[in-house]
Amino acid sequence: MESPGPSARCPVQEQRARWERKRACTARELLETERRYQEQLGLVATYFVGILRAKGTLRPPERQALFGPWELIYGASQELLPYLEGGRWGQGLEGFCPHLELYTQFAANAERSRTTLQEQLKKNKRFRRFVRLQEGRPEFGGLQLQDLLPLPLQRLQQYENLAIALAENTGPNSPDHEQLTRAARRISDTAQRVHTISQKQKNDQHLQRVQALLSGRQAKGLISGRWFLRQGWLLVVPPRGEPRPRMFFLFSDALLMAKPRPPLHLLQSGTFACQALYPMAECQLHRVFGHSGGPCGGLLSLSFPHEKLLLMSTDQEELSHWYHSLTLASSSQKNKRNLTNSSPGYLRDRSESGVQRNLLQY
Repeated sequence: MESPGPSARCPVQEQRARWERKRACTARELLETERRYQEQLGLVATYFVGILRAKGTLRPPERQALFGPWELIYGASQELLPYLEGGRWGQGLEGFCPHLELYTQFAANAERSRTTLQEQLKKNKRFRRFVRLQEGRPEFGGLQLQDLLPLPLQRLQQYENLAIALAENTGPNSPDHEQLTRAARRISDTAQRVHTISQKQKNDQHLQRVQALLSGRQAKGLISGRWFLRQGWLLVVPPRGEPRPRMFFLFSDALLMAKPRPPLHLLQSGTFACQALYPMAECQLHRVFGHSGGPCGGLLSLSFPHEKLLLMSTDQEELSHWYHSLTLASSSQKNKRNLTNSSPGYLRDRSESGVQRNLLQY
């Protein structure tokens, strides 16, 4: 009787071998990237944070705003690396988890850090010369400070991917399986919190930009607290007469229609006067024509309890984007209303028409 050859290996053994190869490859990637990450953290800590503290080029509040908990993050990496070099991945990553709060703090400070760097480079001549000098060092390899500042947030995403891969390719009987599983879960939770913070910061930037485009006495409170989705020009088709171009701003809960101020307006040229705010929870959306993707554009119908909008675009692709975004906003608000079984706050104390019109005095 012939003994089974290499090709007749047990499927379970083959699966275990694949897991072990993936685990070894992931561990090697984690170690190599951690070394590079720690090196870059050290460059910023040494040549920027440390020297700026010694020279006093930036005041402590400005330095803290720019770098946040950078040195503490550097220290956390220095603690983690010896465990990775010794092959104690589970112990090292689980011991690293208490430092994850530093990454949440760093993310919350990211927008402040970005604006602080821009402001100081613009108005602080000593700081500007210092940054150029340090960036010219051969150790930085042509990288600028603005390229290095997002490193911890980029590394957190790598931590999540690598920790999950290690946990998934570690057998349940392995001594560090539970440690890796717990660490992967905690790192993923932190990465999700950081993603939420980042999304809110981006939304705040959009709201500030849109707010600057709107003029009028009541414009300031119009978009506060909302989530921005998209903006653009659409043609409003009236019952009679020619279509009129209007700028539309779509938020998660409302559609804002505005018209441009006259170009010769002394104070508010280049801004928009708001004409109406439509609640998306009350919107019935239909595509009148433009389904075929042809070159002739299309027409959307938006029905509200006491008003109907016909919006046209000669750009078929642009109209499709609008249709998708409007559908998303409308469905989301209707689902939210059904879940809460009550009207959202922005619909209360509203006029009989169900639409806020003539919002600004101009």
